[in-house]
Amino acid sequence: MIIVVALAALLLISILLRVVVPTNMVHTVQSRRKTTSYGAGQKAGNVYYNWPSWMPFIGVSRIILPVNNFELSLSGYEAYDKDRVPFRLDLTAFFRIADTNVAAARIANMKELIAQLHFIVQGAARKILATHDIHQIMVDRATFGAQFTQEVATELANWGVEPVKNMELMDVRDAEGSRVIADIMAMKASNIQMTSRIEVANNLRAAQTAEIAARQEVEVREQEAQQVVGQRTAEKEKQVGIATERASQEVQAEAAITREREMQVVRVATMRQAEITKDQQVVAASQDKETTILRADGDLQATKLAAEGIRVEGNAKADAEKALQLAPVAAQIELAKEIGQNEGYQAYLVSIRGVEAYTQVGVEQAKAIGQAEVKVIANTGDTVQGVQDAMSLISPRGGTAIGGMLEALKNTTEGAALLERVLRREAARTAPDDSAT
Repeated sequence: MIIVVALAALLLISILLRVVVPTNMVHTVQSRRKTTSYGAGQKAGNVYYNWPSWMPFIGVSRIILPVNNFELSLSGYEAYDKDRVPFRLDLTAFFRIADTNVAAARIANMKELIAQLHFIVQGAARKILATHDIHQIMVDRATFGAQFTQEVATELANWGVEPVKNMELMDVRDAEGSRVIADIMAMKASNIQMTSRIEVANNLRAAQTAEIAARQEVEVREQEAQQVVGQRTAEKEKQVGIATERASQEVQAEAAITREREMQVVRVATMRQAEITKDQQVVAASQDKETTILRADGDLQATKLAAEGIRVEGNAKADAEKALQLAPVAAQIELAKEIGQNEGYQAYLVSIRGVEAYTQVGVEQAKAIGQAEVKVIANTGDTVQGVQDAMSLISPRGGTAIGGMLEALKNTTEGAALLERVLRREAARTAPDDSAT
């Protein structure tokens, strides 16, 4: 029973002491041996047990720090420029805790961190603004915000904090009892007013100048118009006079042209009559000439035709004699062409020549056998066939046949004995005589 009560009590205590860290917070827990950060994105997770620090061995202490962006403002901070002109400024900065372990080691809570950051930002603003004059500070606010951020970046890293964006110099105004910025603003306002009045005066002057120029331009245009009208009138009168004189000259010129054309017509008529007379004479002379030429040409053609007849007759006789002499030669040429194109007739001629050659060879063989001391005994066929068989013995084919015959004899008992006796007898006949040696 006691054990159950103890377990129930332990479970209740665990439920009460279990802490789930919100997503925008980090709890840095210091135990007896180590420091651990719990929260979203932390390696240890976002759940831990907050054992009271008075408990031995398991007791812990913790620091709760936000991880979202937080704002830090300097309102009415008094500073000086490089000429020791006092003024007040409003400055706004945005930071976030980048390393919760470093921040937890430096501070006890978030309020203490804000106080430390106030001192850091004030020091950076005082250091940078003291090197510039008030005019430049008022004009280049964005530049000074970037310089403030760069100045505090290294110092913030030592506290585990980093800037989210550049600091903003919100306002610059006079310190109490000072009118430097007010005078600067008044001077600027008067400068603006002066510039405005100068611009207005310049605009009025430009307007008056434009009106004067417009009137001058109108008067000049009127004078130019009158001048143009006068010039056009004089030009018109001159053109009228010139046109009148030119018309009179053209009339006289046309009259002269008319007289010239009349004379030209008379001259042309006279020349045409002379040409007609000349052409008639030329035609008559041409007729006489053509008649003479035609007569001479007729006589020449008659003479040529007579000579041509004599030449043709001589050529005909010569061609006839030539044809008689070439007739046998032409017949032989025609026969040769016919033989060359007729394969059957060519085979007939070749067979006739073969019979003649065979006959001649047989006659010559008979003469040779008659003169040679050779006896041919023909068992079959005729004499010619026997002679051809005997002559084939001395040919290469005959030698091969004899070799085959001797080989067949050697393979038989009787043939081998016969060859041995023949060889022994030949060896005894050709051996040298011992008594002679």
